[in-house]
Amino acid sequence: MTRKSTKNHHSDILRQCRTNIPEVVFARFKDDKGLVDSTKSLLDANGRVLVTKCTKDQVRLLKKKFGTKVVKADEISGTIAIYKKKSRQKKIGTVVVVSAGTSDYFVAEEASLSAEFFGLQVYRHYDCGVAGIHRVEEALKTIDEKEVDVIIVVAGMEGALPSIVSGLVKQPIIAVPTSVGYGASLDGITALLAMLNSCSPGVVVVNIDNGFGAAASAYKTIKWMKGKS
Repeated sequence: MTRKSTKNHHSDILRQCRTNIPEVVFARFKDDKGLVDSTKSLLDANGRVLVTKCTKDQVRLLKKKFGTKVVKADEISGTIAIYKKKSRQKKIGTVVVVSAGTSDYFVAEEASLSAEFFGLQVYRHYDCGVAGIHRVEEALKTIDEKEVDVIIVVAGMEGALPSIVSGLVKQPIIAVPTSVGYGASLDGITALLAMLNSCSPGVVVVNIDNGFGAAASAYKTIKWMKGKS
């Protein structure tokens, strides 16, 4: 059964004025027409738009429809950034995105691309999980050398990585549980509960697979800190 498109899409074009975060298109469950209409509406209103949780077919559809306006597109994370006119954004802060395993890439890259859309400088350190914890050393080196503002840590399975990183750094930690893991991981609930129960103080947790939410939190935190300094 084909879902009908919503004929009248009302964009919340004032959301950025209220919250510092523009309205973003959530692609999942949208049909082709609804997705294109929502994307075009926000692109026309704001000059740029971020689309998250796309299927591979949806990424290809948007690339076909918006052509050269597409600045970043990643089929694995399902994230795509579209600009009417690309201009160099002034970087307002820096984020390191650390992920546990390569299977967590789809969430880590959503966080990274979303943070870049918001105007943050992003340093990626993927595949730094506790099974080979020595690999986190490179991430710690970047955190120190680049004077990073906020750290996003993405992990599935037992979700231990954010606690480890938090115990070694001064910066705020935003933890993202992923739905990656075996049966007892319960599609990310085990990682979510582990992160919520972290004994390392200062770990803030977003919802399962919510890379965008982590990036938005990092951006608002940095924007607020910079504005107050």
